[in-house]
Amino acid sequence: MAGGRQPRDHDRTSQPRLRRNPAVTAKTTPGVDIVTFGCRLNAYESEVIRARAAEDGLTDAIVFNTCAVTNEAVRQARQAIRKARRERPGARVIVTGCAAQIDPGAFAAMDEVDLVLGNAEKSAAGAYLDRPADGRVRVNDIMSVRETAGHLIDGLKERARAYVEVQNGCDHRCTFCIIPFGRGNSRSAPAGEVVEQVRRLAAEGYAEVVLTGVDVTSWGADLPGQPSLGQLVGRILKLVPELPRLRLSSIDAAEIDDDLLALFANELRLAPYLHLSLQAGDDMILKRMKRRHSRADALALVAKVRAVRPDVAFGADLIAGFPTETDDMFANTLALVEAAGLSYLHVFPFSPRPGTPAARMPQLPRAQVKARAAALRAAGEAALTRHLEAQVGRTVDALIERPGVARAPDFTEIAFEGEAPVGQIAPLHITGHSGGKAQAVVPVLAAAE
Repeated sequence: MAGGRQPRDHDRTSQPRLRRNPAVTAKTTPGVDIVTFGCRLNAYESEVIRARAAEDGLTDAIVFNTCAVTNEAVRQARQAIRKARRERPGARVIVTGCAAQIDPGAFAAMDEVDLVLGNAEKSAAGAYLDRPADGRVRVNDIMSVRETAGHLIDGLKERARAYVEVQNGCDHRCTFCIIPFGRGNSRSAPAGEVVEQVRRLAAEGYAEVVLTGVDVTSWGADLPGQPSLGQLVGRILKLVPELPRLRLSSIDAAEIDDDLLALFANELRLAPYLHLSLQAGDDMILKRMKRRHSRADALALVAKVRAVRPDVAFGADLIAGFPTETDDMFANTLALVEAAGLSYLHVFPFSPRPGTPAARMPQLPRAQVKARAAALRAAGEAALTRHLEAQVGRTVDALIERPGVARAPDFTEIAFEGEAPVGQIAPLHITGHSGGKAQAVVPVLAAAE
């Protein structure tokens, strides 16, 4: 996503990425479970599935919303389907999501599966009605989809923050990425609908809203006048002044626009955090990935944003062991972590996906791929430690995610002592760090000690 990025869970979220605990089960209507794999957008759309299932009167069923970004994601989905059938032999098993869109026949061939739905079909009215005449596979050409349907705008709402899908699909063809064939071409939600949804969420009391999609920075390219993401963000902040904080999900470094840069400089309600879909720090590998930015472009972007918003933090998706990557090429990616001053890394060992150009390139030995991923993760841990050390002594207005856990504007995770209402923004004084989190107290407790 985000112009060919691997899936993430930070928005999480992306970010795009196979989750550490990839199968997240959410109760829906009585007797219906939804099992979600992959990125935040899938989790968002699982909430739409929940609503559709309830409207259609679906009962005693398990819906698997799959991910296709890696072979491992597909394997885990198939494994979960088999396990679910053993545990609930009488339940109706429905499979949808990117893996089902790309290879519906593979899931239809599983004895455990009763119905396969495409990515467009999974959110449609009546999708979960029992219609034997329509067959077991209902998957149409995703490339023919031209609009982001309005019902997708009312999506995932968590206790602490809300998400709004502003865009779906991707027009880019990175050589490692299969996602465009599961999501289709890029299409944007109209600005007016986005603003209205954000207004409704703010009225419901959400202190933070995250704009999400497959390739968020491409928002507007298919709309009349081709407005930019920066223009959309500016419109939201202007027309919904009651919203305390707006956050962006993963973005493509090749597409940040001047309006968005100006907002980072002047609008404190725009969270000072950018998760960049970088993937590599070597120009030859970036070229072979068919990325649209160079190493210099990435460093220039980071410097530009940091110049106008010094408190900004950066995260990045990076792939280790891309085909043909030499030791020197990998060293360039490793060095980028410090050169760009990254604070958070999402690292992925390269996984060849059938049907992508990268899968046909000369592959590196798996042991070497894993070793490079481990080296990148170690660099990420060191970068996070540096970031956390720089936070000590600061008081930040953090979103309380759950009792004792909060998130700073720059995405720093905070474990805190004291009482603060979940879902609200509260000041926290950072006193140290441990286990990848800042440690903090509410200022009242800090003054009392």
